[in-house]
Amino acid sequence: MPVRPHTGLMIDGFTLGDKLHTGGFATIWAVTHPDHSLPMVMKVPTILDGYDGPTIVGFEVEQMIMPRLSGPHVPQVIGIGGFEVMPYIVTEMIQGGSFLKTFQAAPLPLSDVIEISARMVAAVADLHRQHVIHLDLKPENFLQRTTGEMVLVDYGLSRHDQLPDLLAEEFTIPMGTFPFIAPEQYLRCRDDLRSDIFAIGAMLYALATGRNPWGTPETLRGVRKRLWRDPEPPRAIRPEIPEWLQEIILRALVVDPMQRYQTAAQMAFDLGHPQQVKLTARAHKVKRDGWLQVWDRWRVMRKIRRFAAPNSVAAQLASVPVIVVAVDLSPEGEKLAAILQRAVTRMLMIEPDARIACVNVIKTARIGIDQGTDDQGNNLHVMRLVQLRNWAESIDLPDHRLTYTVLEGANPAQAILDYATANHVDHILMGARDHSTARRYLGSVSAQVVAEAHCSVTVIRLPEEPLDALATGRVVAG
Repeated sequence: MPVRPHTGLMIDGFTLGDKLHTGGFATIWAVTHPDHSLPMVMKVPTILDGYDGPTIVGFEVEQMIMPRLSGPHVPQVIGIGGFEVMPYIVTEMIQGGSFLKTFQAAPLPLSDVIEISARMVAAVADLHRQHVIHLDLKPENFLQRTTGEMVLVDYGLSRHDQLPDLLAEEFTIPMGTFPFIAPEQYLRCRDDLRSDIFAIGAMLYALATGRNPWGTPETLRGVRKRLWRDPEPPRAIRPEIPEWLQEIILRALVVDPMQRYQTAAQMAFDLGHPQQVKLTARAHKVKRDGWLQVWDRWRVMRKIRRFAAPNSVAAQLASVPVIVVAVDLSPEGEKLAAILQRAVTRMLMIEPDARIACVNVIKTARIGIDQGTDDQGNNLHVMRLVQLRNWAESIDLPDHRLTYTVLEGANPAQAILDYATANHVDHILMGARDHSTARRYLGSVSAQVVAEAHCSVTVIRLPEEPLDALATGRVVAG
């Protein structure tokens, strides 16, 4: 049975105290440990008895990213627990609390707006220097140390430009908090650090005016309007806002990322040196653009699919070939899975810089699978994820080059093909079993993948004699 967090639970030496917060995707608990004297909290994802893919993958992302971060602007990670028993992340407790109440009190005195904004931008600039784009910046994700530094939390939607983007690999819908989401995020771009600059601009607007620049949309249709509709100028709402501050806010909120601040450090410099801010027409606006300008932008933006990404990020992502290994985790596939392990090792000799993406498919049309749990109440997505990790233990690769994804779909072959297409996969490696009903089922999967894939496919079969040298290329199962 899955372990649920509760007061008094002991796990890996940590003892859970009071529940401090219940969010949409996780709960936060006070914890103690005999080896650690500092105040600590434990974050546990809320995994229900159904499909919880985004929650599970988002928590995996946090577990990948947070231990790699350091400095005063991020929480210190104390411990991490895997999905085998109960997933969790233990960090230091940030005593200052969330900035949500501060934002709810907006509009603030302009001196406070400038001082708070500078500290927020400094925290984001430090995060970007550590190769992380947050992608869900909002008031409640900013905490404050007693020493004054802003601390960024909640990395479930984040992107590390030197790690696999598990969220982009498994999900295709835009993710973020709608009042602050950047236009390129709406267009499903997750590799642009300027998205965080847009979110900062939206929060500066709220601090200064008491309003969100595009209100509080509850649907993606509402988010889409910011591609062509400009916000009301802050000085139209609050005339005492200086022109230089309006220039900074509206420059951060430009639709095209190329026209925004290119780094948070640039924005921090302007906030600290208002006399050096170059004023443009944005600084003097006192009303929104007219209908003709909005119409012209709509004609252009309704057709756009993506803005240009920063060259350094795009080049980094393009430099690593991706090999998908489709693993059969059923008892009948145990021997074939072992052969696949050896095949991966040989493939890495050919592509030593490759990233290996291990996938397994839950066939949702089967009776009982749609419920998301087995007869013992175990979450099937979590169980398959743990099995994939166990299968890959012998693959000698660093974490950022070895990933695990559990797909779901009525047609396993189509699920693999869709994953390969969405993630620009270079090669698929999979098995085909040779006997009875299983052959008829899994054989059709491999045949469909070979016939329809837009990349090279290698199909491995159980040999009747010692395994011959691995044949690569597009191979059709017997």
